[in-house]
Amino acid sequence: MDSNDKIAGVIRHMFMTLILTLTAICFFIDGFAASFVIGEGDRTYIVDRTGERWDVTQAKSIGFKPEQFQYGIGRNTIIPLDDSHLSRNAGNIPQNLRVIGVTEDSTEQAYSVFKLSRHEIANTSIGEKKIAVGY
Repeated sequence: MDSNDKIAGVIRHMFMTLILTLTAICFFIDGFAASFVIGEGDRTYIVDRTGERWDVTQAKSIGFKPEQFQYGIGRNTIIPLDDSHLSRNAGNIPQNLRVIGVTEDSTEQAYSVFKLSRHEIANTSIGEKKIAVGY
């Protein structure tokens, strides 16, 4: 066996060890983050990794399987945008910017998909109405 074969064997061994380690980590994280289902009387809840209970009784009643639900990263983990994070200035907007548009009577507003993708929701108003714009 020459030195090139030995090097290839070591690299192959390192690669397989890395794959097995990553697989084990993914399996552990998936198992660790899983929610569980509890029933109390006629109510059904899933309990997330933070211990918060979510009532899924109605979803179960229409055929959803609570044990197959997945949940996000927790309540209030992503901070919503409010008016202090939003600009009323329409200048210097790139021509190809993707936006979500909202119209109320003669008032029109646009919310950047790029900015919403990092916050998911903007709590704002259009005219006198309070609205939430989600992405």
